[in-house]
Amino acid sequence: MHDDRALIEARLQRVLNERIRPALYPESVPLEVAAWVAPGEPVPVAEGLAAPHTPVAVGDAWGAPWGTTWFKVTGQVPREWAGHTVEAVLDLGFDERMPGFQCEALVHTRDGSPMKALNPRNQWVRVGAPVRGGERVEWHLEAASNPVILDVPPFRPTRLGDLETAGTEPLYRLARLDLAVFDTEVWELVQDLEVLGELMAELPVDGPRRWEVLRAVGRALDTVDLQDVGGSARAARAQLREVLAAPAAASAHRISAVGHAHIDSAWLWPLRETVRKVARTTANMTALLEDEPEFVFAMSQAQQYAWIKEHRPEVYAKVKKAVADGRFVPAGGMWVESDTNMPGSEAMARQFVHGKRFFMEEFGVENDEAWLPDTFGFAAGLPGIIRAAGSKWLLTQKISWSQVNTFPHHTFRWEGIDGTRIFTHFPPVDTYNCQMAGSEIAHAARNFRDKGVARHSLAPTGWGDGGGGTTREMIAKARRLRDLDGSAVVEWEKPADFFAKAERDHPNAPVWVGELYLELHRATLTSQARTKRGNRRSEQLLHEAELWSATAAVAAGRPYPHAALDRLWKTVLLHQFHDILPGSSIAWVHREAERTYAAVAEELEGIIAGALAALAGSGDDDLTVNSAPHGRAGVAAGAVGRAVAEGPAVRAGAAPDGGFFLDNGLLRIGIDARGLIVSAYDLVAGREAVAPGGAANLLQIHPDFPNMWDAWDVDAFYRNVVTDLTEADEVAWGAVSAQAATLRVSRSFGASRVVQDLTLARGDRRLDIATEVDWHETETFLKAAFPLDLHAERWAAETQFGHLHRPTHTNTSWEAAKFEACAHRFVHAEEPGWGVALVNDCLYGHDVTRTVREDGDRGTTTTVRLSLLRAPRFPDPETDQGRHRFRYALAPGSTIGDAVREGHRINLPERRIMGAGPVAPLVTVDNDATVVTAVKLADDAGGDVIVRLHEAHGGRARTTLTTAFALVGAHTTDLLERPTDDGPALERAGDTLRMTLRPFQIVTLRLVREGGGPAAAAR
Repeated sequence: MHDDRALIEARLQRVLNERIRPALYPESVPLEVAAWVAPGEPVPVAEGLAAPHTPVAVGDAWGAPWGTTWFKVTGQVPREWAGHTVEAVLDLGFDERMPGFQCEALVHTRDGSPMKALNPRNQWVRVGAPVRGGERVEWHLEAASNPVILDVPPFRPTRLGDLETAGTEPLYRLARLDLAVFDTEVWELVQDLEVLGELMAELPVDGPRRWEVLRAVGRALDTVDLQDVGGSARAARAQLREVLAAPAAASAHRISAVGHAHIDSAWLWPLRETVRKVARTTANMTALLEDEPEFVFAMSQAQQYAWIKEHRPEVYAKVKKAVADGRFVPAGGMWVESDTNMPGSEAMARQFVHGKRFFMEEFGVENDEAWLPDTFGFAAGLPGIIRAAGSKWLLTQKISWSQVNTFPHHTFRWEGIDGTRIFTHFPPVDTYNCQMAGSEIAHAARNFRDKGVARHSLAPTGWGDGGGGTTREMIAKARRLRDLDGSAVVEWEKPADFFAKAERDHPNAPVWVGELYLELHRATLTSQARTKRGNRRSEQLLHEAELWSATAAVAAGRPYPHAALDRLWKTVLLHQFHDILPGSSIAWVHREAERTYAAVAEELEGIIAGALAALAGSGDDDLTVNSAPHGRAGVAAGAVGRAVAEGPAVRAGAAPDGGFFLDNGLLRIGIDARGLIVSAYDLVAGREAVAPGGAANLLQIHPDFPNMWDAWDVDAFYRNVVTDLTEADEVAWGAVSAQAATLRVSRSFGASRVVQDLTLARGDRRLDIATEVDWHETETFLKAAFPLDLHAERWAAETQFGHLHRPTHTNTSWEAAKFEACAHRFVHAEEPGWGVALVNDCLYGHDVTRTVREDGDRGTTTTVRLSLLRAPRFPDPETDQGRHRFRYALAPGSTIGDAVREGHRINLPERRIMGAGPVAPLVTVDNDATVVTAVKLADDAGGDVIVRLHEAHGGRARTTLTTAFALVGAHTTDLLERPTDDGPALERAGDTLRMTLRPFQIVTLRLVREGGGPAAAAR
């Protein structure tokens, strides 16, 4: 037989596009349309319905950027259409390439009840199936004219991302607003031909199945009457029945389809628009669940459910019913799909506390899985947090985006820093927006790396990022793929059902140890510095507010602000979403975040001040407040006391070489005339920290123009060009006293200026560097380099509830790919017996390299660099312009324990208050390796004290905890404060508890105090 394959395949595409799809709506009549443009921000539904509307027509322009237009659409079904299925086709000017990224609308009935949403891939509203004929229709469309930020070509700077600069010119034109007959037989024929055409393209050309499908398709196309598609559709479908009925092979890969709409809580749209995106998507999904009995839809992010509950209660009622029916699945158990690299220990824990608690209280559902398809890499402490929250599974897809190395597994056990293992799945479909396309299904089966030992994978199915969710077309395709020869087998399943099946299928899954590093989007550790500073400061203020409020409640009877702290935590957790905290959202999002962080700080400062006033009382005593988990200057951790000067007085002066020195008997710092640190000498150990001939705190700038994803990415070639900022405008003494000495260094470069205060304080083993930058560069990366005289093969970086080690060498491509990596409050590098720490108060990006010096001793230089600022132009063309403040410090002679301590101290600086006298800590621990991350009252308002602590040095820690109150009971809990046996054995003697912690073990204790409240009395 002659090879006519290409001819038939090309014929299929043309006939589908030019004849069959256009026949879906064979008859139509126009609708009448009127519009009202809401002034400013979106208005309540009642106001939109009652507003005066002006007639508009197809072809009219509408929609200024970020505006809302209310369209009133009316019409009458022709009587001659009786017995037909009728739909409204409402095309507001959609681009089918842009679902979730363009204009959208929520359709309301005359009384304001939400029906469903419109978007580029969902332009229909069902009138009846069948209709009687003569029905009057009236709908009100709340249409959002969101601008397309990520356009074609992408990554072009645009002012559309800020309401103040977006302009007022209309973005869209009405394209079609009709009532139309919907030919269901033609629609089914489209689905048949699409599934078979897509399947055919994935089958081997030399295999018989491809040719069987090809011949059936050819016969169907011969049967279609191009002048009467509707009249011939049923007969054409009959030609395809046999090939569609051929069952899948017994060895076929199994795919669990989960309806999905990954909705970024903010990204190329502001938070307020996400509220509406969630309502639109869930309105569509609840409607689809009613029509499709096999369909299952999962949505994560408790915050998004809370938004629907608050703003769209009618939609929320439908969601609650669908959840109760087991069809709409709350997934993930987190407040938002947060970044996991940068949130601090407690914040990461609270993502699960608030997320899981919301789902349990609202729906009676507890999640076993963490659901983070789009997060930009996963910190090594996360498995322990997931387990401590009572969950056991993780799903993500994002690691498939890595640029260099292909991850070796799709189903595996991920081991965190504390030894916890979490069963983890990466969907081999390599997208969280699966459309059920044949190419996607075939890719999942071919790509699955665990063949032979496992056979199940998951496919999150539906339009996402900007929402939209699953469509009826995707469900129709999945129905045909349920048991189809040549394809993987597709079945709708809940995430929990998939995980249980996959875990049984692969009981001896391989283990991956350590972080799940994404070899992409590394610059999110630095972009939008104000957002990152706001996050870190908010985390520390929340720690202080809980600590002092709990202490004041127990010691002084002050009411504990449960409601305020709950609300403030949720605000901070929302802003840890994986496009807010990473700095990859539009200008509107980050300007709003800056204002929100300021309001959070003001309220928390008020809570802290009130609690401290209640504790310290009125008096003239000059008191130091120590909120850090380690004692300092004679004041215990979590105490208020009189600070005691420690160590010799500070000396400072001119050096013989024309530079300057600072000396406190522990460190001697040498600074040259350029204001660079040329010596950081550990007087106790007799050891120099700065590499010979090197200069520390050397500011460096690089050109920063990645190949794509400007705010997200920094590509390795940025290092090829570097400019050292060695020229100083001024180097001069600031305040100098026996307690502290400061040298001020000012530099100018480009259009920017930086002022740094280098301070050595009495008793400190660190040099503080307070930096203020007036930044006006573009596409430039600013770093601070510290070349250290260390032969270090690895470096430690703080992560949640501990730290991890990364190599300083690049032996393999896996190591070389980590050229920019995350650390929280400290990094630490050492030789056996001596090390150096760098600590900071709001930075996350770091790089560490090593070289062998070409000098006499051929020693090794380990260079640690802090990433300070960037200036990408997409999606915010003004990223980071203006003033920034941050602090970091060099700590020579530090052990890992010193690094932990100094990291906390720089983030929780001492406070000074006047009061009547000292305040004892509510709890104390006797081992510096045991770090207390939270002291608070129980969330159930029962009066018990909750203490969360962990081992921080990476070894065993025998610890005694002592309370300042009468302790009548204690037990370990999970993060949600529920009793658990998964903790250390507790030995209680009076008001003390003794326990032994494993390396990096997280422990939550519920301490029952005498007279603590109803909960205590009940026990």
